[in-house]
Amino acid sequence: MGAIPVEHGLILAGILFSLGLIGVLTRRNIVFVLMSLEVMLNACGLAFIVAGSRWEQADGQIMFLLILTLAAAEVAVGLSLIIQMYRRFQTVDINVLSELKG
Repeated sequence: MGAIPVEHGLILAGILFSLGLIGVLTRRNIVFVLMSLEVMLNACGLAFIVAGSRWEQADGQIMFLLILTLAAAEVAVGLSLIIQMYRRFQTVDINVLSELKG
């Protein structure tokens, strides 16, 4: 069984990143925006893994671990903000946040 070509892995990472970006730009529900950000982070991690595999270095895997810790921190902060927003406004719609302007 052969290895996956580098081009295929990078194309998949590009497609996933594009789908995540479209989700961030078009969605109004903040939960879906956070999920789209997670897809974008995973696409970046996939690109690092593919590049590290191509050059036979462990650097891509180390960067992926850093991306995973960043994603975990983003989820923790994001979910706490969502809970506070829902308690205050009874919705998770992003457009409601414009009321927070001073």
